[in-house]
Amino acid sequence: MLLKNDGLPTTQSPPGPLPCNQPAPVGKPSFFLSVSRISTTARAWVFACAVASSYPAFAHDFTFTDVCVVLRADGTFDIDLTVDVDALALGVPQATDSALLAQTLRQLPPDEFSAVVEQARQTVLRRVRVRFDDAPVRPEVAFPHHNTAISEFAAIPTVLGTTVRLTGRIPDGAANFTFGASRAFNALHVTILEQLTGASAKHVLGAGEDTPTFLLNQPLDATTRSASSGATFARYLGLGFEHILPHGPDHILFVLGLFLLSPKLAPLLWQVTAFTVAHSITLALAAFNVVSLPPSVVEPLIALSITYVAVENVLTPDLKRGRPLVVFAFGLLHGLGFAGVLADIGLPRGEYLFSLAAFNLGVEAGQAAVVALAFLAVGAFRRHTWYRRAVIVPASVMIAVVGAWWTVERLL
Repeated sequence: MLLKNDGLPTTQSPPGPLPCNQPAPVGKPSFFLSVSRISTTARAWVFACAVASSYPAFAHDFTFTDVCVVLRADGTFDIDLTVDVDALALGVPQATDSALLAQTLRQLPPDEFSAVVEQARQTVLRRVRVRFDDAPVRPEVAFPHHNTAISEFAAIPTVLGTTVRLTGRIPDGAANFTFGASRAFNALHVTILEQLTGASAKHVLGAGEDTPTFLLNQPLDATTRSASSGATFARYLGLGFEHILPHGPDHILFVLGLFLLSPKLAPLLWQVTAFTVAHSITLALAAFNVVSLPPSVVEPLIALSITYVAVENVLTPDLKRGRPLVVFAFGLLHGLGFAGVLADIGLPRGEYLFSLAAFNLGVEAGQAAVVALAFLAVGAFRRHTWYRRAVIVPASVMIAVVGAWWTVERLL
């Protein structure tokens, strides 16, 4: 039996990573912990510095949450979640400077430190679901990197580390297992390994979802599985849609910029088609590692494309002949942005093209939804003489300002 980091006994396994064959880190949850007992001064200092440094130089950056489940032959289970535990414990944004978080935790008195660690543990318990035969099982929660070389000599400073470990016993006679998390998490990569049979499964979960049922103690050839083709298609379709609505404000503003200067349906379709073809090309090429640009280049250019389209809307009342070509060029950039997100999610082996096509269709559905919502909001007024003065120009000015702000922000 080992000791928890705060001195309480636990049955946690050693601090090293679990044997999931999965890239790490690929995930980062979006939930924050409200810490009532941490000193007001410490909280104020952390939050003030977090706001002052929107783009910290040294922060753990997990876009998706990596989950590794090991169902052991001795009747126990281990579940590792890759998260920034320091940020979780202090209840601050996950992008906060990691050196600042580590310094804050080290300066806390022992009783306050124990309090934030315990509240972090309780938050995890509220927001994950471990079930055997549809019955919830309450696991032990530990932070195995704390007080180890993994955290003490990490390249990016950390006190509690980047792993939350859930441990417990598999109920006697259990026939199946599921894992899920609350909507406080973004998408999850979940890998399940059963030591007794060698069976495994990999799933990508949307916010609030549970894994498909994993059958226990079954022959290997009957249980080595991932989600069905239909479920995989639906999942990647949903992830593509969510990347536009509600998680893609830059892509939303670009599509709105196209919508505003096109009072007739045909010119709008030409632009949207050019944008779709272009980003589909670069999304596919980037997915197969044919082309690649770093986010530090792609993201400012995407923001600049938003500004360009919006400024053109203000300067000209008519759709220029070359605008679809410009939109096509910008679509190539946006496709690289989509590819960056897809690279974080990953594509299942054996269903690579299938999942890529589903994600791209989800993106198209999201764009279509943006156009439909815009049409519902102002479509009835598009033929009025005052439409440009009252809608197109002010809306385009606002979009241009936001795009310019993002451009500068992403270059800093």
